[in-house]
Amino acid sequence: MAKIHPTAIIENGAKLAGDVEIGAYAYIGAEVEIGSGTVVAHHATVDGFTKMGENNEIFPYAFVGGKTHDLKFKGGRPGLIIGSGNVFREYCTVHLATADNTFTQIGSFNNFLAYSHVAHDCVVADHIIMSAHSALGGHVKVGNYAVVSWGSGVHQFCRIGEYAMLSAASKAVKDIPPFMMADGSPAEVCAINKVNMQRHDFTERDINEVFFAFKTIYKKGLNRKHAFLEISQRPDSENGVLGRILKFAESATERSV
Repeated sequence: MAKIHPTAIIENGAKLAGDVEIGAYAYIGAEVEIGSGTVVAHHATVDGFTKMGENNEIFPYAFVGGKTHDLKFKGGRPGLIIGSGNVFREYCTVHLATADNTFTQIGSFNNFLAYSHVAHDCVVADHIIMSAHSALGGHVKVGNYAVVSWGSGVHQFCRIGEYAMLSAASKAVKDIPPFMMADGSPAEVCAINKVNMQRHDFTERDINEVFFAFKTIYKKGLNRKHAFLEISQRPDSENGVLGRILKFAESATERSV
């Protein structure tokens, strides 16, 4: 059975699975849907047109489903879709999208640490870590198993590739390709994220291929077009890790790599 503290406020219209837990002084908005096994701790808020999957954990004072900060907001019913198994730590904030019938999207098994922020219209995949005080600007896309370290910020419309890492106290103003590590303000790719690859059982060949891509893009003095062309001429470049890097580059945004 649901375990709801008597001081919690659950607005009429909210849809809660039968076994959720809602702590003291928590607030659940009228358009919220929360899946099985989810725990909303004391003083936490889940609001807006928010649909949340199973087994999520919302810590005290987190605010999930807040109105967009985007000044282009014109009303309507923008929303937020969250998968399962996520952790939102203290004072974490996650915002709704901006335009009517659009959604900020968060996948599953992510960890958002204290004071981290996911802005409007972001698309966050699975198994990412956002450390304390890190922030994603609007429309940012983050790939699987990426890491955004303490105190770092990602500019609007940038992408963080899968298994990539933005180092602590950095400012990303361009896309960071998969498997790369960026550092500084503005951030520059400085290495490959070898440790993350090793932790997730990539082969030594995979790691060497990514290192080849890193040297080609960032160390040979080629412009981006010629660097990615050289990578594409590598044997079997359409598959494996090189293929994933090339696919990321082919879909480059206005922020560029």
